[in-house]
Amino acid sequence: MRQELRHIPIWAKPMTQGDKIASRRILGYSISPGAARHYAASVLAHIDQVRSGAQQGAYLACLNPHSYVVATRSKPFERALKAAQWLLADGVGIVLASKVLRQSLPGRVTGFDFFEALSSTMNARGGYRVFFLGSSEETLRQIRARMRACYPNVVVAGSYSPPYKDEFSEQDIESMVSAISAATPDVLWVGMTAPKQELWISQHLGATGVPFAAAIGAVFDFFVGNVRRSHPIFQKVGLEWLPRLLQEPRRLWRRILVSGPIFVAAVVKDVISPRNRHPEM
Repeated sequence: MRQELRHIPIWAKPMTQGDKIASRRILGYSISPGAARHYAASVLAHIDQVRSGAQQGAYLACLNPHSYVVATRSKPFERALKAAQWLLADGVGIVLASKVLRQSLPGRVTGFDFFEALSSTMNARGGYRVFFLGSSEETLRQIRARMRACYPNVVVAGSYSPPYKDEFSEQDIESMVSAISAATPDVLWVGMTAPKQELWISQHLGATGVPFAAAIGAVFDFFVGNVRRSHPIFQKVGLEWLPRLLQEPRRLWRRILVSGPIFVAAVVKDVISPRNRHPEM
């Protein structure tokens, strides 16, 4: 069942509507700058190519300072992030690092920004099917209801609440893959937190036959209001993490107060590295 995706980097593929700007290299990761709508256009172009048999399934993931630090300690997670065809700069720390490293990104694009952009575009066009993998049955029920209200032209082909455990059994994986395959979605939304969601997609997307998947973590809870996003003012000035830290200190303190300084140290080390004295443009 553990089928690895054959990955072709985005910069090596034919240019599509959303892929018009060269990728930026940030601490060994390739991120294509652009707004959420540009990523959505690129993804839908890819889905059309998969439907015509010209491409294989691919996926999107998010990079922030915490996920970068976790990936330094987990090679499988690092490979999963680097194998993502679309990697979002989901964190103001990534954007600031890009400016320090002279690989300037125009701004962050969160998983929620992308979810809204792709859902809105699919709703406007019609004819797309989605599947939600992750979270609880109650949250999935709320997601189905909210999708009907917000994006009535997008078909929720199915949803699946996996067992809450550190590692899935082969039977767990087979049940998830079978449910997704039977629903034949165009888009698979996966919300199981990092790095579990990225690893699951990188290992099993090929077996599902789905054209596109996205690892979007807390977006499930944001979408139905279980967790409130920070006020737009905090988002705009790059402090979205602060109200969330106050809301969920036990869950988020480590990623902000521990991973943050480690990430800054990695950026400083890269700045003073000899190879960075003549950066590739």
